[in-house]
Amino acid sequence: MIDAEDHSRLVIDRALESDADFVEFRYHKRIQENIVLRNGIVEGVNSNISEGVGIRILLDGALVFTSTNILTEKGLTEAVDRAIKMAKASKKLFINSINFSEYESFEVEYIVAEQNKWYNRDLSDKISFLKGIDKNLVNGEYKVKFPARVFSLNWLLEEKIIYNSEGTFIKSQIPRTWLFYLLSGINKGELAQKFNTVGGAGGLENIENLHFEDEVLDTAKSIDYLLNKGISSPTGKMDIVVGNEVAGIIAHESVGHPFEADMILGREAAQAGESYMEPEKIGEQIGSSEVYVSDDPTIPGSGGYYLYDDEGVKARKRELIVEGVINEFLHNKETASHLGVESNGAARALSYDREPIVRMANTFFEPGDYTLDELIEDIEHGIYIKTFMEWNIDDTRLNQRYTGLEAYLIEKGSIKRPVKNPVIEISTYDFLAKLDARGRDLKFYWGTCGKGDPTQPMPVWLGGPHLRFRNINIRRR
Repeated sequence: MIDAEDHSRLVIDRALESDADFVEFRYHKRIQENIVLRNGIVEGVNSNISEGVGIRILLDGALVFTSTNILTEKGLTEAVDRAIKMAKASKKLFINSINFSEYESFEVEYIVAEQNKWYNRDLSDKISFLKGIDKNLVNGEYKVKFPARVFSLNWLLEEKIIYNSEGTFIKSQIPRTWLFYLLSGINKGELAQKFNTVGGAGGLENIENLHFEDEVLDTAKSIDYLLNKGISSPTGKMDIVVGNEVAGIIAHESVGHPFEADMILGREAAQAGESYMEPEKIGEQIGSSEVYVSDDPTIPGSGGYYLYDDEGVKARKRELIVEGVINEFLHNKETASHLGVESNGAARALSYDREPIVRMANTFFEPGDYTLDELIEDIEHGIYIKTFMEWNIDDTRLNQRYTGLEAYLIEKGSIKRPVKNPVIEISTYDFLAKLDARGRDLKFYWGTCGKGDPTQPMPVWLGGPHLRFRNINIRRR
């Protein structure tokens, strides 16, 4: 690791001597490895390391970002001088000047421990682990064939050191470990496909504690049962219950993304789309009183875990919707400046050469008081959509479509036969208005969230309890 204290002092002092109002130094090192197994054959074992410094300077209302992986006095000096020139040249182009409010400064070091360290397990053991799952899947007693099976085991270690001209010093080390699978099942010309990822902050214990093989084999059983016993989904308006996984994708796509303030302000329009939200909608009703959606990066062991964001702002739980009312948006310092509020610690950057932009961490529907049986018992005719196969959402995050994978008919308060490919097509406002009950069984799933240009794929969790919606229009795929 570089001598971050000396290097940061060089960067900050030089920028302040050139009349900068604010300077931020972020050292960011990433070590990543992954193993990919396709149809029982190792397709690749990849390893990469990136290391460098990102520098942001605020000068006369102009905010600029530059980076370098030349970690010498000359390389850092040139990077600062480049940023100063950009700021002075571009400040007249800024329609709205950026003025960071003063934030509390911190001096903090924190580490997430790996109970079962990645490097303590031989490569051959990791490959054997994946091959064992694939073998048990192939040898399972299924009528369905699984011609396409992909597994990947992944590990990422991030080391960050943040200094800024306000006196903040944050040093962190966070490992993350996760497993991805994709299964394609086919039977008599009918296809069903399922992908999922499990994992979190920490070491291989994330995988061992989650019983990954059991989940894969359960998914295979559900695909086999669906393609052999499933009937066509009923259509029309009916009550539905969605599982934890479906609740998570709804929270992430229809609430999380459109509540990112840079999307609301139009900055992401050409990359990640726009938002149906507007700054003045804070305090407005968006759904029923049962709608509670939060984003919390401080959940221990989570995929999106951090305690301080990449601008040195202390992280906290963000309550996006409370009792169906829009409560707050996700902010970094720049969007907070535009909207006259303070950042709530949602700035994240993929690597040293990416600027910190507004990102979700762990987005979810808050749990309620019901058991699954209680959610279902008073439904006369409806569908239980436990997992999804695919989803789509428009550029403003307003109109969406979810296709169920494992789904069942509900008749007179009981779960009956599996149904094939039920489709929800609905607007966000209509969907949230029809939520009338939440289960107590909060569960999370790993996701890799894409945003930005250049793209910044970021680890997150998404989740929720079982949710019940009334009078939803169901179609078939």
